[in-house]
This record gives sequence, structure tokens and C-alpha cells, in this order.
Amino acid sequence: MAASLATEQKSAEVTDWAARIGWLVGLVLFVALVYWLMREGWKWRGTLQGDLPELLTAPDDPGPARLGMSGRYHGSTTAGQWLDRIVAHGLGTRSRVELTLTDAGLDVVRPGATDFFVPAEALREARLDKGIAGKVLTEGGLLVVTWAHGDRLIDSGFRSDRAAEHGEWVDTLNSMISKSTDTEGAR
Repeated sequence: MAASLATEQKSAEVTDWAARIGWLVGLVLFVALVYWLMREGWKWRGTLQGDLPELLTAPDDPGPARLGMSGRYHGSTTAGQWLDRIVAHGLGTRSRVELTLTDAGLDVVRPGATDFFVPAEALREARLDKGIAGKVLTEGGLLVVTWAHGDRLIDSGFRSDRAAEHGEWVDTLNSMISKSTDTEGAR
């Protein structure tokens, strides 16, 4: 009986390393292809938005700061279309941000990305929102500033390190915009 048990036992199957390595190489190539296609799509979007004028830089003396904020820049989209990301001139690059509001306009300083300046006369609206291309937060968790650049209206999304500041920014920006609109209409 012991002899029959010994003949029935089988050894464990040997792993087929060639097949496993083949599957692993195939998976790595597939992931690389997907990332390459995403990169090409990003570059194509930038090419399509090539008509967007160069971003402005802050004037030498913008005046005293009315408000300041540090936080995150989450990107820019075509105004009213929160999924139509603008990538031209680095506007699609998420980064840390230092915002400064002066009477001259909004200075957006982004370490590691392109800084830009929005003149006061180009500001159109400020509001609290819950999302912008690729970033969704709780209701009112995002400060969205609408501004004109060339012939386009652009929404740029910011989130402060201290979200309680958002309300003050919306109030100050909108009062500044309404004052400039009132003075332009009086001319």
C-alpha cells in the first residue's frame, strides 16, 4: 500500500517563466503606450490653443497688496465649460501658487510653472465653485476667477491653504470689478 501511495504523488508544476515575463513585458509596453498617447493628446490640445496670446507679467510697481493668498492653482478652462482645460502657455500645469490682489490686478506667482498677471480691467467675475477640469472638491471649495485674455474668457481655479479666505476674495474681487465697470460706464 505504501508503494501505491508513492507512485500517486506528483511533484509541483514548474513555473513557466517565459510566459510570465512575456505578459509582464506586454503590460509594461501597454502602459507606456497609454502614457505616450496621453502626452500626445496634451501637446495637440496646446497646438489647438496656439492662438491664445502670451500671458502678461506683473508691472514693476503694481501698488500695495489688497489681499494675499497661498495655496494651489488647479488649472484654467474656457469660461463656463469646466471640463475644457486650457494648456497653452502653461495654464494647464497644476502648481503651488501665491496670489496677490492689487489695484492694478491679480498677480499669480507659481513656483516651477509660468507666472502670469491679470490686469484689473480684464477681471470679470469671482465665485466659489466645486470643480474645474480634473479637480472636484466640496461645494464652495474652489475660488474661480473669470478673466478676459485676448478674445477669450478664462476661468482659473485656486484653492487656498485656508479655505475660509475664499469668501473674502470673492467679495473683494467682485466689488473691485463692479467699481471698474461703473467707472467705465460713466465715461
